[in-house]
Amino acid sequence: MKPILVPHSQYQDVVLRQLQEGNVFLIRKDWPLAAIFWMTDLSPVTDFLQDAYSTRGPLPRDPASMLRSYLLFLMTCPQVGLTEWINVMKRTPIYAILSGFPLDDLPGVSTFYDFLARFWNGSTPHWRPKRQPKRKRKTKRGKKGEKAPTATPGRIKRLVQWILSHPEKNPVLPSDRLFDFFQTQFLSTSASLGLLGDISALTTAGDGTPLVTSVYPRSKPTCDCRARGILVCNHPRLYSQPDCDSGWDSARERYFNGYHLYMISAADSPHDLPLYPRLQSASQHDGVSLVLSTTEFQQRFTLGTVDKMLLDAAHDTEAIYKLLDTHHIEPFIDLNPRGTKNTATGSEVKISPTGIPLCPKGNEMRPNGFDKSQNRRKWRCSPACGCSSAKYGLTYHTFSRDNLRMFPKTLRGSEKWKLIYKRRTSVERSNKREKIDYKLESGRHLSTMMWYNRIYGIMICQHMHAWYLSQKEEWDLLKTVFRPFLA
Repeated sequence: MKPILVPHSQYQDVVLRQLQEGNVFLIRKDWPLAAIFWMTDLSPVTDFLQDAYSTRGPLPRDPASMLRSYLLFLMTCPQVGLTEWINVMKRTPIYAILSGFPLDDLPGVSTFYDFLARFWNGSTPHWRPKRQPKRKRKTKRGKKGEKAPTATPGRIKRLVQWILSHPEKNPVLPSDRLFDFFQTQFLSTSASLGLLGDISALTTAGDGTPLVTSVYPRSKPTCDCRARGILVCNHPRLYSQPDCDSGWDSARERYFNGYHLYMISAADSPHDLPLYPRLQSASQHDGVSLVLSTTEFQQRFTLGTVDKMLLDAAHDTEAIYKLLDTHHIEPFIDLNPRGTKNTATGSEVKISPTGIPLCPKGNEMRPNGFDKSQNRRKWRCSPACGCSSAKYGLTYHTFSRDNLRMFPKTLRGSEKWKLIYKRRTSVERSNKREKIDYKLESGRHLSTMMWYNRIYGIMICQHMHAWYLSQKEEWDLLKTVFRPFLA
């Protein structure tokens, strides 16, 4: 049967009644949880998932209660599994009450997995089939403190060229239903509260982080070569995690097995709120992940316009500048010098590896304003240098259209550039919250579907917690309602 909508006001009445009848008390440490779920209306999930339920069969559990319970699980004890979470609700009745469940009728673990699967828009829980060719090599390790390079040189450029030549391509992703729900119910609320910054000219930041799922890749043979005494063969194998592989973790300087999680966040958000996650294979390079993530996000984000993108030096390639400029996004990317040689310009002036013109005597020229009418930046060498007989010294102009990487619209290293770029670390703080505070890697899932559910659930928790912090004084007035039950 289709689920029946339970209004949020009815949920609030049930919570107060169960607290009174069950003689259950709420400790003050858990007050933020009570305030968050008391004020957050999750009942729209029932209408959102109507198409995912059959018209036949028994009446399902209330989707809003299932979602509340899953979010409570991520907020309170994400280091345990869903099976243990049911035992936690039995030992701590306040969690069952805040979820909206009767104390004598808690759902089983299979009910949770069945509910979460309804957010997945794919026919299988993985991106790729389990049967794959045998993997032979690990990704190339990077230098100390540096990320591994791309496995195939020129891949980012070819990928950007293909995307720009096929702008109409917008494939349906299995995770689209999750993002649609996240955007309509949570991003929109955060935007209305001003927690994402200027939504009409959004500043975003992107960065990748390793997501470890297991120590070793697990697979089974599809042949009987070992039984026939053949120890080495190249037949395909059945992988339990077909979307994962081995990658290089530059921070820990070791190989790992799992995913490469690429996250786009709101850089101007005071709470470092996430916007869009994308899971890739562990061996994927940040630049490739950025190209795919940005394109997908641009095609799906409907609440505003992205104006700036802040990225680290791993994304410093001309193809990414071209892609972002085509999307009318101004890139702010830290320069990754490719060498120490200067670039010739056809005149006596040369360009240094950092994009600064050098006068004939090799001195760096100073910026001397920007000409908006001709979209060019003016550089000037002091007359004291003696490299020119001109009264005001030698002048030179650079055009962004000639090389957007070397001559960005906002002068790299200027005070304006530094002020904007220092917010890039917001995405690193967001990733830290997901991996450390919410124990993202504690999930013991084998499917991409469940990893996406866990990631989006954690992102929802981040937004709900930000709502509480931004309205703490107002929401804390609710303590008068819960005062008889506060221990």
